[in-house]
Amino acid sequence: MQKPTKLRPFFENAEFTRVGGNMILNFGPQHPSAHGQLKLVLELDGELIVRARPEVGFMHRGVEKMAENMIYSEFVPVTDRMDYIAASANNYGFCATVEKLCGIEVPRRAQIIRTILLELNRISSHLLFLGTHALDIGAMSVFLYCFRSREHILDLIEKYCGARLTHNSIKIGGVFVDLPELWCEEMLSFCDDFPNDIKEFEDLLDNNRIWLLRTQDVGVISKEDALNLGCSGVMLRASGHKWDIRKEEPYLIYDELDFDVPYANAGDCYARYKCYIAEMKESLKILRQCAGLYKSSPAGILADNPEFISPSKEQIMTQNYSLMQHFVLITQGLKPPAGEIYHATETPKGELGYYIYSTGDSRPYRLKVRTPSFWHCALYEEILPGHYLADAAAIIGSSNILLGEVDR
Repeated sequence: MQKPTKLRPFFENAEFTRVGGNMILNFGPQHPSAHGQLKLVLELDGELIVRARPEVGFMHRGVEKMAENMIYSEFVPVTDRMDYIAASANNYGFCATVEKLCGIEVPRRAQIIRTILLELNRISSHLLFLGTHALDIGAMSVFLYCFRSREHILDLIEKYCGARLTHNSIKIGGVFVDLPELWCEEMLSFCDDFPNDIKEFEDLLDNNRIWLLRTQDVGVISKEDALNLGCSGVMLRASGHKWDIRKEEPYLIYDELDFDVPYANAGDCYARYKCYIAEMKESLKILRQCAGLYKSSPAGILADNPEFISPSKEQIMTQNYSLMQHFVLITQGLKPPAGEIYHATETPKGELGYYIYSTGDSRPYRLKVRTPSFWHCALYEEILPGHYLADAAAIIGSSNILLGEVDR
């Protein structure tokens, strides 16, 4: 007679087993609604989630340790690989932190171009969120419409920097190139057409009975819990706390721009969806203002700081000293002053912060990245219990995490 299998405890790997009268189920790590290599160990009473524990680390690449073994400029393209849906936002966050540490003043035109790239990236990221979130819940048409709109943004970014996903579009001290001729006109044409696309998304979802049943009063996070659990971005604003780093601690030219910070009080999946929709509308307002400011801005896209920034290509090709300076910066890297710095920016998913501890060497002694998805992933242990298994996909989708920046 075969001996009965011993019941394994909650934390061990298993496709499913039982603890008492409850079932243990592995949601992922290859589940289509997990948005990456995420594994949730769920304890179920029937279909009701009693306990949940997220398991991460399947995509860990040691990004922070890589930074400590690279010169500063080498690490910029690596930042693309964290939140690869908003690569320019990662590029800017790191470059701005180094610039703050070194006291580098970025030219106004470069600041405007950076703002344009960040807001295009924001809309692109929100469109991918909306499309995949809707697909998780069963609304496939929205997914196709979102990707149709997103292609126009990727075309614009490709015309600027040559890349569509991992952009490497921002460098320490400014940007690589100026905007191409007639690029702003093409961007403004997109800004004129996109409101019709947003209306299509809202027409498909706002009065959809299934969508409302699957998102309203599901995954509710109170304002107090959102603050205590380290939420940022839409996850915080949809719970009633109107906090946006672009407004509270302005960087680039955001303090000159007229835009609102959308927020809601319900704190559920539907409130988060509505905040993302409203944010795309605000980004269009920002882009239109930036186009006007760009046309009146003086030429110059790179800081004039020989100690940290390479000279222009024209200077390198005509001046021997500039060529030597460029050679030293490329081979040895810039050497910021000793000290430590933390700089936070408002990315599409929330607060992205870089901490750098410098000893005056060409490589950071310590680099730490505060990614929003990591904190939002930790929420599942708190908010999934009490919901049904089918709600897990809606809650994960509405939190808009990306495992590339969770694991790093």
